Amino acid sequence: MAEAQNGNAQEQDIHQLLKVRREKLAALQEAGKDPFQITKYDVTHHSTDIKDHFEELEGKTVRVAGRMMSKRIMGKASFCNIQDLPGNIQCYVARDSVGEESYLDFKKFDVGDIIGIEGEVFKTKTGEISVHAGKVVLLSKSLQILPEKFHGLTNTDIRYRQRYTDLIMNSEVKETFIKRSRIISAIRRFLEGQGFLEVETPMLVANAGGAAARPFETHFNALDEDVKLRISLELYLKRLIVGGMERVYEIGRVFRNEGLDTRHNPEFTLMELYQAYTDYYGMMDLTENMFRYVAQEVCGTTLIPYAEEMIDLGKPFERLSMVEAVKKYTGIDFDEVADTEAAKKLADEKGLHYETRHTKGDILNLFFEEYVEEHLIQPVFIMDHPVEISPLTKRKPDKPDYVERFELFIYGREMCNAYSELNDPIDQRGRFEEQEKQFAMGNEEANHTDEDFLNALEIGMPPTGGIGYGIDRLVMLLTNSPAIRDVLLFPTMKSIDK
Repeated sequence: MAEAQNGNAQEQDIHQLLKVRREKLAALQEAGKDPFQITKYDVTHHSTDIKDHFEELEGKTVRVAGRMMSKRIMGKASFCNIQDLPGNIQCYVARDSVGEESYLDFKKFDVGDIIGIEGEVFKTKTGEISVHAGKVVLLSKSLQILPEKFHGLTNTDIRYRQRYTDLIMNSEVKETFIKRSRIISAIRRFLEGQGFLEVETPMLVANAGGAAARPFETHFNALDEDVKLRISLELYLKRLIVGGMERVYEIGRVFRNEGLDTRHNPEFTLMELYQAYTDYYGMMDLTENMFRYVAQEVCGTTLIPYAEEMIDLGKPFERLSMVEAVKKYTGIDFDEVADTEAAKKLADEKGLHYETRHTKGDILNLFFEEYVEEHLIQPVFIMDHPVEISPLTKRKPDKPDYVERFELFIYGREMCNAYSELNDPIDQRGRFEEQEKQFAMGNEEANHTDEDFLNALEIGMPPTGGIGYGIDRLVMLLTNSPAIRDVLLFPTMKSIDK
């Protein structure tokens, strides 16, 4: 009962505070000082510019702007703290400097208001670099109340839904997304230096192929046709390789109709690149070099802390075939397993669930997922997957039941997936036909036949290496973030019932 009364009282207090803020805005508008009528403010410096270059700027006039995060009124003079993109800075506001009317207005400003301050750079008696205000301008009135401290915003659901508040109250969150932008910029610089062209391909497609995933479906009114949101970038980028664009990549959103967990969001950022006249070994070299480059550029080191581990991107990445990896962690050598029946018997002995349609290659992959992935902490390329789970990949000439494919694992997570691309249109048609059978047997993630893609292959595609990177997982690694939602500005959330 007491808790309910306290809650009601708190709600009434907040309602009153919000009412006061709107009354302040109305008074400003009546006095001809409507902050929402201001269209621009010429900022000359950010907070960190002033702090980093104090010796050059001391005594000089600057103009800063940002959100007022705190205010201390001390009679004829006050202090406030302004937060901008890179940081925050203290400002000293005195009545004698800004004028009596402006000072009275300033005293009515609220925490959360966005203000502009013009004044001289100086250092206080306590040694804090500050701006001595000569002019103060209210640029936007905050009509809501910010949490006083970040502990007022610990509910992760609210933090993800109201990312704008999360960014304001938690500097580490803002730094994560600044770093995300820098990671993507570094990737682009690296690939440009390797001669790659950035391209764009369709998001709405008739046939969502290139990955094992269920697509989202929608209806295109103008054509009165059902279309799907792409699940990968692969098939269109390969068409460009056929067209003679020898090195191409795309960074873009893809959409997969799947569940939500710490590593999966139904829309995420994928980068795929394709390079003519190379194979999956070329993709391994490129990946290793790119990860090192991006880490060094963004983090200043190739030794990356993640959770309780230190991930070393500077050492050569280990390379193991899937068969070797399963043998290393289970003692079972699938090269010695005769057929599907023998593989299923091993799965039964281990209590490993499989489906009726699964073959020996599928069982091998299930063993890998169950017994190996969690051990792959340091970077390791897992190579040579079974053909059953790789419908777009070139077979190994000496082991046709396996393909020239690898996945990079770090901290037990798949970071990328690469192939020596299948360029035999006859083999590709056969693989599509097998995928159609799988779909008919209940595999909703199976690919469908793409006749235009097959036509492109018949025109002729050179030997090609291709790879897909989950950009969100790379950002998670380089920002030491435990969940994909922590590196997505606006993660997918269940709607709140109105």
